[in-house]
Amino acid sequence: MSELTIYRHPASPAGRPQNPPDPLLRSSDGEEIQRQLAARGIRFQRWPARAALPAGAECDQILSAYAEEIARVQAEGGYPTVDAIRLAPDHPDRDALRQKFLAEHTHSEDEVRFFVEGRGLFCLHVGEEVLQLICEAGDWIAVPAGTRHWFDMGPRPRFCALRFFHNPDGWVAEFTGDPIASAYPLLDDLLAAGTPA
Repeated sequence: MSELTIYRHPASPAGRPQNPPDPLLRSSDGEEIQRQLAARGIRFQRWPARAALPAGAECDQILSAYAEEIARVQAEGGYPTVDAIRLAPDHPDRDALRQKFLAEHTHSEDEVRFFVEGRGLFCLHVGEEVLQLICEAGDWIAVPAGTRHWFDMGPRPRFCALRFFHNPDGWVAEFTGDPIASAYPLLDDLLAAGTPA
């Protein structure tokens, strides 16, 4: 189940905690998640992840299975480039990819994703807050350009997401060099903590 955790985070690097403070909010209620994210300029929706993808499905098969959802997003946002990323626990580059995505970064365009399998953790550094959102199959998120963030897929990743871009080069990041991610829980930590009531 999708879950949002919000922390207050000091703006000054000197005041940053070694460990995160207690959460201000923790919720798995879809409407509450949508409200909280919308208040911070982040769009979030839950759609049915209706297509069962065969093991080893290629990018073209994944895009074809979700042609209707892709057309909807492109009609609303005009994203000409779409791809699919699918990672399994045996992916040979999983460790290197995880470390790259775990470094705080920004993009010059919105980061738009629709999760069609599995789960991943989006961490958004917005002002003096850190928002951690566990996205699962059926979750669609649009993070505004310039938002500081990082992503954890866990040590044994299992997810598939559609990625929408204005940039024909696809995923291009500018890393901030801020070690903030090391002060916050990883995907497995949050899953082990359990889902709130």
